[in-house]
Amino acid sequence: MAQTKRKRRTKHRGTAAGTIEARGRTGRKPRPEERKLDKQAQSALRREERLNKPPTWRNSFNRALVASGIFLIAAIVVLKVKPVSGISLLVFVLALYTVLGYYTDMFLYHRRQRKKSK
Repeated sequence: MAQTKRKRRTKHRGTAAGTIEARGRTGRKPRPEERKLDKQAQSALRREERLNKPPTWRNSFNRALVASGIFLIAAIVVLKVKPVSGISLLVFVLALYTVLGYYTDMFLYHRRQRKKSK
């Protein structure tokens, strides 16, 4: 059977003095804007960008849809509510969660912006 271990693709770069440079980047050092951020810095940057966006009704509705779906399943399974009355309950809970979620997000967004401006 043929050997499956792959050989290196680049040669060692020898200099006139007989030294051998290591593999990898052997040119100039990258400037700070060219350098990649580590995983922790990237996630912190993404979190900061996400938190600096103002809340939207659409995001609040989507979050409320998931929460009210879980609420409906719990109401049917645990409380033994009939599915027809559970759906009417879902509509009420969806509206309530959407409004409460939006204004909670708005409060937290404004608080974060005030703290950042200080």
